[in-house]
Amino acid sequence: MQIQCVVFDMAGTTVNEDNIVYKTLQAALNHFNVPVDLNHVLLHGAGKEKFQAIKDIISNSPYTLDETGQLEAFNYFLAQLDNAYLNFDVTPMPGAEHVFAALKQTGVKVVLNTGYNRATAENLLKKLGWAEGEQIDLLVTASDVLHNRPMPDMILYAMDKLQIADTKQMVKIGDSCIDIEEGKNAGCLLNIGITTGAQTETQLMEAKPDYIVHSLTALLEILAK
Repeated sequence: MQIQCVVFDMAGTTVNEDNIVYKTLQAALNHFNVPVDLNHVLLHGAGKEKFQAIKDIISNSPYTLDETGQLEAFNYFLAQLDNAYLNFDVTPMPGAEHVFAALKQTGVKVVLNTGYNRATAENLLKKLGWAEGEQIDLLVTASDVLHNRPMPDMILYAMDKLQIADTKQMVKIGDSCIDIEEGKNAGCLLNIGITTGAQTETQLMEAKPDYIVHSLTALLEILAK
């Protein structure tokens, strides 16, 4: 079956932002007396809608924060993230724009999906100089669907928007286990982990991806097969 679309995660996969989101999330939780370290945040929060990430990070720690506190921590995180992005130089991951162009040249649609809300994701695109209809075909964010990763809603949303007949014509690539689980739950033909972001090869292996790659350009070699 011919591949019609590749769905890429953003931070850590196609966008190099030095884990600024998860560092900011860690700082927000620390501010609310949840003294988790960055490794814990990446392990339990990577790839998720960020309010859900806060819940999961806390529930997998010895610390507690009631629902009101969790919401306050989330809103504090969003405000701090806006400030962090004002002064941070966000760049494409090596090979990202080359891979996008190569795929589009062969008629394969390029989708970005993310656990960020739409405002954050669009801010990132603006910093990168990327736009729908140009470097990418579609942006899908946590704000656009009812259920977030690992549920398949964002991929199914992209499938509907781009009028793709079957998720077996789609490929998912991301830097966290939850990206791989999302693709599997959607029924994507291939689900690929990449080691450029939140989680290590050993951690990614736990989600049993079809492939693990160490660069975006390796994706083109896989698809050429």
